[in-house]
Amino acid sequence: MGSSQSTPPSGNRFLDLIHQLRLAWRLLRDPRVPGWTKLTPFVTLLYVLSPVDFIPDPILGAGQLDDLGLIFLGLWTFIALAPPEVVREHVARMAGLRPGSPPPPAESVDAPTVIDAEYRVEEEK
Repeated sequence: MGSSQSTPPSGNRFLDLIHQLRLAWRLLRDPRVPGWTKLTPFVTLLYVLSPVDFIPDPILGAGQLDDLGLIFLGLWTFIALAPPEVVREHVARMAGLRPGSPPPPAESVDAPTVIDAEYRVEEEK
């Protein structure tokens, strides 16, 4: 149960959510993920659809926020409970890498360039 199994966040929360949903869908279809682990998204969905809530839905905004938070928690829990090697394989395939191949070097990733330096001001003569 590792928490650093999926790719680092891209900074765009919507794209990160789409990535996590795709990963969860792939894990649901993978026979190597135990059946009890696959129950997590369904139990979460069952709670969201049930009339029992921590915060009632008629309270505009707050009722929907607890459901949304629980969906994210259920998604995160499902991915965290899946076997780490299976998660890594699916993440690699989604990134276009072959399973078992080393990750691309950090320079090839679109990361910002950081220059750390010191400077001094010289007086003109």
